[in-house]
Amino acid sequence: MNIIIVGYGKIGEKLTERLSQDEGLNITVVDTCEEVIRDAVNEYDVMGVIGSGTDIETLDEAGIEDADILIAATSSDELNLLICLIAKKHGNCNTIARVRNPEYSKSVSLFKEDLGLAMIINPELTAAVEIARALRFPSAIQIDTFAKGRVEILKFKIDEDSPLDNLKVSELSTKLDCDVLVCGVERDDEAFIPDGSFVMKSGDFISIVSSLKSSIDFLKQIGVKTNGVKDTIIVGGGTTAYYLAKILIKTGVSVKIIEQDAKRCDTLCSLLPQATIIHGDGTNNRVLLEEGIVYAQSVVALTNIDEENVMLSLFAKSQTDAKLITKINRIAYDEVIGNLELGTIIYPKNITAEYIERFVRAKKNSLGSASIETMHLILDGKAEALEFKIGKNSPISDIPLQDLNLKKNVLIACINRDGKFIVPRGKDTIREGDSVVVVTTQKGSKDISDILE
Repeated sequence: MNIIIVGYGKIGEKLTERLSQDEGLNITVVDTCEEVIRDAVNEYDVMGVIGSGTDIETLDEAGIEDADILIAATSSDELNLLICLIAKKHGNCNTIARVRNPEYSKSVSLFKEDLGLAMIINPELTAAVEIARALRFPSAIQIDTFAKGRVEILKFKIDEDSPLDNLKVSELSTKLDCDVLVCGVERDDEAFIPDGSFVMKSGDFISIVSSLKSSIDFLKQIGVKTNGVKDTIIVGGGTTAYYLAKILIKTGVSVKIIEQDAKRCDTLCSLLPQATIIHGDGTNNRVLLEEGIVYAQSVVALTNIDEENVMLSLFAKSQTDAKLITKINRIAYDEVIGNLELGTIIYPKNITAEYIERFVRAKKNSLGSASIETMHLILDGKAEALEFKIGKNSPISDIPLQDLNLKKNVLIACINRDGKFIVPRGKDTIREGDSVVVVTTQKGSKDISDILE
C-alpha cells in the first residue's frame, strides 16, 4: 500500500514513525522544508519530496497516481482541504485531512463527500473527548473504549490496602464475583499480559477490560471512586479547552477556565456563556489558590507549554486530591514525566496518529477475514488493544479458545456478540459477526489471523 503524508510537523512526524514500522506500507513524505525532509528520510525508511502539496508536479513526484491514501497534515486547515481535493481529482486516492478550526469542523462534515474526504481528524477535539472520558472515571488513569462504547479498558493503580494486593489473576472472578478480565499489568518498567497464575501487587498499574456496568461494580468492590467529577478548573483557554468545556457543560459539570490573553477571554465568554472565564495567569500559584484549586474536583493543564503543564500539575498535586490531567505535546521525556504521577497524561498527536493508523490498517486489510474497528495503545505504549470485526471464513471462528494456537503475549480479552459482553473462557468460541478485543505486545497486527502461530 502506498501512502503520502503531506506536512512533516508534530502529527506528520508521529504518523511517519508509526506507519514506517509496517513493512507492507510504502511511505512518501512531502514538505516545503528541505531540512525536515532530510530528517525524515534519515530517521525512517521513507521517501521524501520537497515541495508544496498543492503543486501537481510535487504530487506527481510523490506518486499520487499510484497512492492509496493521502494524509494532509500541514499547519493550515485550508491548505489541507485543498490538498485533499487536488489529490482526489488527480489521483483518486483515499484522503484524510487534519482540520482544527471549530468553525470548519462544523461545516466540513456537511460537504465531506463532495470533497472526497475519507476521514476528517481534529487533534484538539479528539484530545478533548479523551479528557472528558477520563473525568467520568476519576480513579482511572486511562480509559479506552471499544464496541461503540459498550466495552472499556480501564487502567488504575493498586493501592497498598487494596483487596487486589497479592491476589492471583485467576482468583479475581471467584473472590470478588465480578465479570472483568485483567488484560495488562505494568510493574516498574515492565509490561505483562498476565496469565491466571500472575500475582498482582500494590503499586502495579493494571488494565481491566469489561462492560461499563461491570467495571463500575468491580471498582466499587475494591474501594475505587466511580463517580464522575462535578467541577473542573481548566488552565489554558485554547481550542482543546473550548471543545472540552462544551462536552463537560452538556453533562452538567461546572467549568472554570483560566486564560492569560484578554481577547481570548472575551471570545470564550461569547462561545461558552455557561462557563466561568477568568483572566489571569494560570501558572501563577497565587491565582490558582484564589480560584479555589484546593476545592476543585479536577484540574486540567492545557497550556501550550509542556513544562508549564507539568509544573502546574505538580503544584495541584501538592494542594489537592483532585483528578489531574496534563497535556503534553512533546514526548522526548515521556519516561521522566511518567514517573511524576501526574494523573492522566494526554498526548494529542499520539491520539491523532492512532485514529489515522487504525484507518490505514483497516484499508490495508479490507480483503481480510476480520477488519480492525478500533485500536488503542495501552500499557504505556508497550502493547496494542485491537478490536476486530469477524467476517466470513475467519481462521479462529467456531474453535474453542483453548484449542487456538495463539502467539506468545497475545490475549483475547473480550467478545462482543450482538451487544452482549462476554469474558472469554477456554470453551468459548468466536462466531462470524462478533467483535473481538485482542491485547498483544506484538505490534502491527492487521488481521485476526496475525494472532495465530
